[in-house]
Parts: sequence; structure tokens; C-alpha cells
Amino acid sequence: MPIKTFRGLMTTDAGGDSTDVIVLHTNDGSIGYQIKKLQIIPKDPTDVTTEAVFQIFSIPTDSTDEIDFSDQTLLGCAYWSNHLSGTLYAEDMIVIFDNMTFNQDIYLTCKSDSGGKAMNYYIELEQMKLDLNENTVATLKDIRNVA
Repeated sequence: MPIKTFRGLMTTDAGGDSTDVIVLHTNDGSIGYQIKKLQIIPKDPTDVTTEAVFQIFSIPTDSTDEIDFSDQTLLGCAYWSNHLSGTLYAEDMIVIFDNMTFNQDIYLTCKSDSGGKAMNYYIELEQMKLDLNENTVATLKDIRNVA
């Protein structure tokens, strides 16, 4: 199964917010995807203090620093922090719900501790052909979550 990769830089605004979209939809919805890898790193990893919450959703969503695993539209998330305490220590945590198949666009959000902090991301999606039943289920889940 082919892997599609996406990478980019999300520059946060003065409030520390940033959103982006990866266009994946097709006319017939016959191509599905699952997230296989998610990595983030700040544009300036040597900055003494950076905290950011990066999330991937199946519907458009405002960026937030809260992570809610009960949100059925959440496909994956990552948290990055680095703090100076004598030596610069970077910490990150990544969670991917890789059993979730989607066939529509995905929406990226990044919430930074302060405005102007830019975060790089790298995402690998496994592409798969969906049969009619799988296509219907994935599309209906997206429609239900938007309504």
C-alpha cells in the first residue's frame, strides 16, 4: 500500500494559533487513508522554552491547547516542549489513532505557548482502496461529525 507524505511549517499568530488543511477528498471517496507517522519539531529547536500542541482532525476545528481523546474527530496529536534547566531538554509525546480510516480532507491545528513560534510537521499516510461499504462508512462518519 502506498505511503503519501506531507510536511510543512505552521507559523502561529500573535495568539499562538495556526490551522492548515491537507486536501485528500476525491469525487467518489474510493481512496482511504490512515495516519502511520506524525513528527513535529520547532523551527528553532534551540529556543529555551517552547510548548506546542499539534492536532489532526477530520473536520475544521479551531486550535486549542486541550487534548480530548473522546472527540471522535481527533485523528492524532503531538505535544512538544523544551525547557532550559542547566541543559536544554526536549520532550515530545505523539499519539496516533491509526485504526481510523478517513477519505476526506484533514485539518491540522497548532497551539503554541506564545505567538510567533513556528512548528514543522511531517505526516505519513497509508493510502488504501476502499470498497463500496468502507467508502460509505468513512463518508457517513465525516458527514455525521460535521452536522
